[in-house]
Amino acid sequence: MNNLMVQMSINNCDGTKVANHYNEVADVYDQRYDENLGKFYYHHISRSVMERFPKGGRLLDLGCGTGLFVRHYVNEGGEAVGIDISRGMIGKASDKCGSSNFTLGTAEVLPFRDDSFDAVSSLLSFSYMKFPEKTLSETYRVLRPGSPIAICTLGRNLFTRGLPALYHISEAMNLKKACFGAFGERYYSVEEMEQLFFDAGFIDVQVKRCSFAHYNLARPIYDIAKKMEPFVERNIPYLAYNICASGRKPVDEGIEPW
Repeated sequence: MNNLMVQMSINNCDGTKVANHYNEVADVYDQRYDENLGKFYYHHISRSVMERFPKGGRLLDLGCGTGLFVRHYVNEGGEAVGIDISRGMIGKASDKCGSSNFTLGTAEVLPFRDDSFDAVSSLLSFSYMKFPEKTLSETYRVLRPGSPIAICTLGRNLFTRGLPALYHISEAMNLKKACFGAFGERYYSVEEMEQLFFDAGFIDVQVKRCSFAHYNLARPIYDIAKKMEPFVERNIPYLAYNICASGRKPVDEGIEPW
């Protein structure tokens, strides 16, 4: 995909504002998810996605950011390709994961051939995608038969309901903080994610809520929330921040799955 087509696809999915924001915060993004409490938070949701994938294989990471999950996947023995709409994030990812390839583009128009990946992941970026049906259709197209997809995104619950107002306030105050901005994000329910996956043609669909200990909590509160996290995820999942949805592309008759 040439640079003009990339820019057209970013504009068409209303991603220019998101891309500009992440270009601005690319230098500090890893302070959010790769240091201090954020590192523990990101590791927890990464594990929720990784457990859906067999070892090895070729992964496509949608909204790859600075390559945190790509690094995790490669360290587990696989190879990975990342795609993101932010040129700044792609640059950081390339520096971090020199053995992997990264592409500027959108998940709604994937510049890859049919049946070319053994797994597809997306962590904390699906809520930005204006056309989720198109994203999942494209994902289905590039996955090999029998291969899995796993997406972790913010879910709709008591805590996330107030985020749009908070983002508008932070934008009005011109706060340069990673992920803080009024981007028109969509927070999904378990039922909505299930329906999106089924409508896209995936089978073996599973959706669960995960993560109760959020990195923005003060340390003493975070420590308490972390201890409560397994109980909340099992018994009061509505209080968990994120939704992890997974499925698998059906195997065509006569074709061996990965």
